[in-house]
Amino acid sequence: MNELIGTGVALVTPFKSDISIDFDALSNIVEHQIANGTNYLVILGTTGETATLNKQEKQQVIDCIVQTNAKRLPLVLGVGGNNTQEVAEAISEVSVNDFCAVLSVSPYYNKPNQEGIYQHYKTVASHSKLPIIIYNVPGRTGSNMTAETQLRLAQIPNIVATKEASGNMEQVMFILANKPKDFLVISGDDALTYPLMALGAKGVISVINHAYPKTFSSMVQACLNGEWDKARELHYQTLTAAVAIFEDGSPSGIKTMLNEMGLCEPFVRAPLWPVNATVESKLRALTLK
Repeated sequence: MNELIGTGVALVTPFKSDISIDFDALSNIVEHQIANGTNYLVILGTTGETATLNKQEKQQVIDCIVQTNAKRLPLVLGVGGNNTQEVAEAISEVSVNDFCAVLSVSPYYNKPNQEGIYQHYKTVASHSKLPIIIYNVPGRTGSNMTAETQLRLAQIPNIVATKEASGNMEQVMFILANKPKDFLVISGDDALTYPLMALGAKGVISVINHAYPKTFSSMVQACLNGEWDKARELHYQTLTAAVAIFEDGSPSGIKTMLNEMGLCEPFVRAPLWPVNATVESKLRALTLK
């Protein structure tokens, strides 16, 4: 899955002041990413506030991005949930013409045990015509997908990668040391991308790349090229912002930076809320002019 090597960006869903979707802004954000070195786009992930979009709106977001992208970059679609059968049915309907893979988060809220997580993904994979990226983000799901479970899932032929956002370096190193050769480990933490790539990860699905697409994607590419001194310098250029965008909620933080760049309004849908004044001031100061 060479399409998944490098920098993916988990696209925001821009909103107008009435909280309707701003499709012009979405198109402009896509164009900005394409023009500045991003390798692939991820649609309807957490950063896209997918939980607050209805079915019609999700399809409209997909249509807008597919049309704007016009097959210039590979597209990954987020399809996840805590109802296994519902997720399996949704994944079975994903267009193989528009997408190269599906990103599916580990079931949240229900807090299944490890066998439950494994069986969930096994069922989902059996319904998918596309390769699947599993997604471990305990801070949002309430449960960690262990290294052992992820390595079991890596044996399923169409589960081709993991987006690891546990922040547990020992866990990620164990996966990297024991995974099948072609199974990709993708960073789910912007701030940890450099060290994870030094250990063998093959890229990132990023949020900060919205604001620093050229700098951050150049850092990832330098890692892939083995140019570690260059990559380290770029890593530290983006590190402060990569942490700051999560200080008072995401994607509220990155939308503040995008607003400072003139790419979209800073609005988010409830229950999310804009960042506080202190964080807003910091993020605006960190935005490249």
